[in-house]
Amino acid sequence: MTTATVKAPAAEAPLEQLRALCDPGSFRPLRSGVSSARLGERATPGDGVAAGAGEVNGRPVFCYSQDPTFLGGSLGEVHAETIVRLLRMAGDAGAPVVGFVRSGGARLQEGHAALAGYGRIFRASVELSRKVPQISVVSGISAGGGAYSPALTDFVVMTAESRMFLTGPKVVQEALGEEISMEDLGGPRVHGRNGVCHHVAEDDAGAIEATRHLLSLLPQSIGNPPQIVLEAGPDGTDPGAHVPANQRKVYDVRDVAAAILDQGSMLELSPRWAPNMVTAIARLDGRSVGLIANQPRALGGVIDAAASEKAALFVASCDRFGLPLVVFVDTPGFMPGKRQEEAGVIRHGASLLRAFAGATVPKVTLVLRKAFGGAAITMNSKDLGADVVFSWPGAQIGIMAARQAVGIVHHRALKEEGGPSHDELADSYAAEHLTAPAAAASGWVDEVIDPAASRDHLAWALRSLGGR
Repeated sequence: MTTATVKAPAAEAPLEQLRALCDPGSFRPLRSGVSSARLGERATPGDGVAAGAGEVNGRPVFCYSQDPTFLGGSLGEVHAETIVRLLRMAGDAGAPVVGFVRSGGARLQEGHAALAGYGRIFRASVELSRKVPQISVVSGISAGGGAYSPALTDFVVMTAESRMFLTGPKVVQEALGEEISMEDLGGPRVHGRNGVCHHVAEDDAGAIEATRHLLSLLPQSIGNPPQIVLEAGPDGTDPGAHVPANQRKVYDVRDVAAAILDQGSMLELSPRWAPNMVTAIARLDGRSVGLIANQPRALGGVIDAAASEKAALFVASCDRFGLPLVVFVDTPGFMPGKRQEEAGVIRHGASLLRAFAGATVPKVTLVLRKAFGGAAITMNSKDLGADVVFSWPGAQIGIMAARQAVGIVHHRALKEEGGPSHDELADSYAAEHLTAPAAAASGWVDEVIDPAASRDHLAWALRSLGGR
């Protein structure tokens, strides 16, 4: 009887990912993932996962990468123990964790031991969420527990060719009789639109670049402030030039952000999910901030159930990481209609109210063009808990837009012949009740500012509030 010689699987790819993530020469392996032949089987010290520690931008980070060439990246007992040990070490050291996830799920050959391994990882990840940031990079096919594991972390980055699902196409076909491709079932296009994925990169290099950028914006550990860096000026344009005076004309609020925030610092999260609400991490005056902004380019900036959920989750995340909140407001209100009520817009809207009201980080609001009704309250209003509220001079702020308001207040006068026209009454109502100076006089707004001075005022506010 002869023992077959089995060629060791390539382990360079996982290690290359970890070395590419870390500053040159800083990565040190805890489990190298170097394979060896054993009784005709392929085995690794880490059982299909490479793990270690290094530095990103000079700051410690722990990281691991699953090896899809070893039993499909499936998770066994030793594999799980490697990841759990790494997570606990990161918690003790107060350093972020980055995981490159490519797993076929629990290893069938190990049965309950594999399932138990996932349970330990899930628990360790949840416990770690109270201590340090966690980022998952899905760079291959991940199924079952390999999909839940990234979803428990703070941020999920997917590459264009990655796929993530709880049950694969074969199971779907057997259970439901439905034929579907892996891309349509769990590709980045799917998860980019449902909020599971925060950022989509073209390839591993792009995912690593985005992850390093994200780490540079986040605190090293929860409870410690994010690193303040040398400020970089904005793009040099006047933010007011990007906003049309006509309330009905659309624009991209990200152009306003680029004219105010530090140049090149903004990383938008979940851009394809509820695009009528922009959420991003960036810097202002060298300080990391969380940006939330209504997006007139999508649905006119109206707030719907999905946008409320997206913003509420982001506010809670920023509060946990100690990121001050900067809120740009330009919204006509909440989306009306049967579909929105069925989607739970009341519940999701209340979640956003709760998130803003409960956040303890500095919160600054800038009204760009309009803020009406419940949405004006929900978007970090002063009475909800905003520390400082600014407004541009041309903004309209009130219970509802002028034409709708006079249709209710002056409905009898509008029916009378020879009386004032709808437009005349609307103009009169807007001048009395909806102007930024009127909002400032009532205390709703702290100061009406020139658009060109927005960066200076917001930066001053955050510097003044940053000591708490």
